[in-house]
Amino acid sequence: MRFTNRVVLVTGGSSGIGEAAAKAFGKEGAAVAVLGTTPGEVERVKNEIIKAGGKALAILADIAQPEEVERAVRETVETFARLDVVFANAGINGVWAPVDELTPEEWDKTLDINLKGTFLTVKYAVPYLKKDGGSIIITSSVNGTRMFSNTGASAYASSKAAQVAFAKMIALELAKHKIRVNVICPGTIGTDIESSTERLNLGTAQEPVAFPNGKIPLTDGDPGTSENVADLVLFLASDAAKHVSGTEVWIDGAQSLLQG
Repeated sequence: MRFTNRVVLVTGGSSGIGEAAAKAFGKEGAAVAVLGTTPGEVERVKNEIIKAGGKALAILADIAQPEEVERAVRETVETFARLDVVFANAGINGVWAPVDELTPEEWDKTLDINLKGTFLTVKYAVPYLKKDGGSIIITSSVNGTRMFSNTGASAYASSKAAQVAFAKMIALELAKHKIRVNVICPGTIGTDIESSTERLNLGTAQEPVAFPNGKIPLTDGDPGTSENVADLVLFLASDAAKHVSGTEVWIDGAQSLLQG
């Protein structure tokens, strides 16, 4: 029970990696604020945590909207009296298209949710984390950090690369407050994020690349699981990682080394 008496806020907590992490934190004793945009799914995850013997709160919020994020963080602290861990996980793949066909509105939506949303989550959480120290974990990606072969993903990859730079900047800034900041960079994980991906006219823009059999060497092509990623998140949030900050960790079964 590594997180007894600790409070964790998980954005994008109603599915995939966020859901797996929220449930894992709950099993390890944390009170978990599950933030998402789909009422039924957020309530479902909350109820499953409580049914398993944990404590949880369901919060509906759009992380790209400052007032909604500020309210979500405040509601978490008002309910559980403190905040110790922030898992800034929410994000979208957005539109993948040739750069001359990608619209400014499509670019803005991806950056608003993935990058601005991460900034807002951290911004409004930090005043509470400063009280006793804590841990921030940000979900980036292999895209934009070690992999650049997914043609058309320029907005997505840019947002993910920027998250790493942001994390390193604030890791140094917040170290004096005993707040650690780290980044996870998942590869292919079995989640539903593909449902938020719109691919447009990529055929002529893609460069032909041939890979050896098995895109994920460690698993012979099988994707990782949300639970695999949750294990890493809990490690980074725990005291076992108390000297780890400003670090990105790739969790992709060596996929990005093969496919970069």
